[in-house]
Amino acid sequence: MVEIKFGTDGWRGIIAEDYTFENVEKVALAFSKYYKQHAKVANGVVIGGDARFGSQDFAARAAQVIAGQGIKVWLCEDVVSTPMVSLAIIKKKAAAGVMITASHNPPGWNGFKIKGDFGGSALVSDIKKIERILANIIASGRVTKPKTVDELKKLKMIVPFDAQSIYLAEIRKKIDLDLIRKSKMKIAYDVMYGAGYGVMAQLLPDVVCLHDEHNPGFKGVAPEPLAQNVPELIEFVRKEKFDIGIITDGDADRLGAVDEHGTFLSTQVIIPILLKYLHEYRKQKGCVVKTVSVSDLVSRMTEKYKLKLYQRPVGFKYVTEIMITEKVLIGGEESGGVGTSMHMPERDGIFNCLLLCEYLAKRKLTLGQAAEEIYKEFGRVFYDRIDFRTTEAKKKAVLSACDKGPKRIGQHAVLSTETVDGYKFRVEGGWLLVRASGTEPLLRFYAEADSEHKVKTLLSAAMKLAG
Repeated sequence: MVEIKFGTDGWRGIIAEDYTFENVEKVALAFSKYYKQHAKVANGVVIGGDARFGSQDFAARAAQVIAGQGIKVWLCEDVVSTPMVSLAIIKKKAAAGVMITASHNPPGWNGFKIKGDFGGSALVSDIKKIERILANIIASGRVTKPKTVDELKKLKMIVPFDAQSIYLAEIRKKIDLDLIRKSKMKIAYDVMYGAGYGVMAQLLPDVVCLHDEHNPGFKGVAPEPLAQNVPELIEFVRKEKFDIGIITDGDADRLGAVDEHGTFLSTQVIIPILLKYLHEYRKQKGCVVKTVSVSDLVSRMTEKYKLKLYQRPVGFKYVTEIMITEKVLIGGEESGGVGTSMHMPERDGIFNCLLLCEYLAKRKLTLGQAAEEIYKEFGRVFYDRIDFRTTEAKKKAVLSACDKGPKRIGQHAVLSTETVDGYKFRVEGGWLLVRASGTEPLLRFYAEADSEHKVKTLLSAAMKLAG
């Protein structure tokens, strides 16, 4: 009997091992049984799939099961990004949505993300209820599919629609594309063979795109916006003297960027830059939400700006919980997910990349200059992360060692420990966070400090814990 669990953002598995049509059917049935009772169920649900291997087929199979339960399905035509599904849920006032994607995971993986009626990741409380229904379905056996997809389309229970056009219209309303065009800023965009392919050509045709085509294997590279995954973009920006390189992940809900010198900037710096733009220049209001792994730069900025700050566990669903109850100026996570009050309670890599470009165009800055402004005002920090693939036994041993409350991390005395998510050890001038991934068999070690050397020593000490 296969155990299907939802992690940081959805259920993910290896295709043909645990991620099979049979298991997708079971998850889709659990989804149906839960959302049948939703107040908006008469408006249907939205289903889409990204550019991964089999995503369109898995999406159609999920639609078949859900429509077979009497719920109308709006099925996205062709490849779509996760934000396109999220926006379509809002526009169609749907009860919920399903996105078939494994986000930034390696090419052999796929997944099943559930979205609430507000467009963002389903709340933890909802996921737990769906998991309980799912456990009963798994125990009882296979799922019955009474009608084919074609039959359900004829009955108007499955209705194909163009989610991309809805999304493009929204971007054109919210981002000043003319300002970016007129600035003559040189922009390069690494699509990473993800669901963002073909989109930028319709918004800003002058942007130079790399890996802007459908390749379900991603050329063997996990489509995650990390420096080691985008060497071609880094070299291209540096050699061709671009002002900025932008990156989105496999389902285009996360971002990264490269400055004019070829230096990769994660959201640890991008979130502060966007926060400055929204607060100081766009005069937006609201609180700020960051996950526990996000830079202390954000804390320093909210203190200066006198903005309320929430610190949440890792996973954008925890940011979403605040976004649907309060006005959030910006909410973000270290791994590239950012949401703002301008858009929707969900991450959107393309929207945030363009918002970043809009800011640079308005200020006539390069990305490197924008980052330097942040460092001058709020202090320079350095950051790195190690993802350590391990066994369950080793993972438990490391977490157990952390739980005992070490007095030192390498040569650094531990000043305090936070347990919002994992173990965050604060030392003089920095911190180390140790936590288990919610979607992969990994331990993640995050470090931020006032020097590169300190970051390296903190991560080196963490790796010794892992053996």
